[in-house]
Amino acid sequence: MRRQYYLCEKNHGAWLKSLIGICLLSPFFSMNASGQVNESQTGAWYMYFWEMKAGERPFGVQGDFQYRNWNLMGDLEQLLLRGGIYYQEAGSKWRLTAGYANIRSGVFGESSSIRVEHRIYQEALFLHKWLERIQFMHRFRLEQRFFDEGIIRTRGRYNLFANIAINKKRFEKGCIYLSLYNELFINGERIVADRVIGYFDRNRSYAALGYQLSGKLKFQLGYMQQITSDWSKGQLQLSFHQKL
Repeated sequence: MRRQYYLCEKNHGAWLKSLIGICLLSPFFSMNASGQVNESQTGAWYMYFWEMKAGERPFGVQGDFQYRNWNLMGDLEQLLLRGGIYYQEAGSKWRLTAGYANIRSGVFGESSSIRVEHRIYQEALFLHKWLERIQFMHRFRLEQRFFDEGIIRTRGRYNLFANIAINKKRFEKGCIYLSLYNELFINGERIVADRVIGYFDRNRSYAALGYQLSGKLKFQLGYMQQITSDWSKGQLQLSFHQKL
């Protein structure tokens, strides 16, 4: 039994390392541009993330509001509203969340067409630190996506985050830090509405500078390069993160 348990743990570790490796290498995959999106035009995402814990209980709520533009302002790419309930035991490095998101996606250019998506998601977060000034977080997320035209899709996501304190030894008020992440998206289906698609959906690579305004509020300003199966585009990102 001990030998079987050891082999299981060993295989699990090898699988996790392989997944992280794919995520790190995915920005270098070659993609074909569709020509429908101006890839040279910089977009912008404006975001607010929040969370609130239910006293001493292991439950809490979290969510985010995101206004995404194909350009710096005005040409709507997406309006995303998301919220969920999480469970995290005191002292645990794991957080489990289930929630719902409403997404309204626009079309690049002058078109006013909007596509509505309802999304249910489940995620697991694993957080660990190194020397107090470096934080790593792994996020595994599953999504069930429902579109107004009756299409149902699923998707898996893996994100590797790293925050590195610059001017202080730990993350506290007045801390300036470097924020990095890379996220890989994998489609759950090969055929959608009689159309064959690839398992690769997109990859996002991000770098930013952050500032800790207080123990409960911080903001980040950075740049994200997004590569989809059809196009590649850069976005400026301004985000606020608050614990209520």
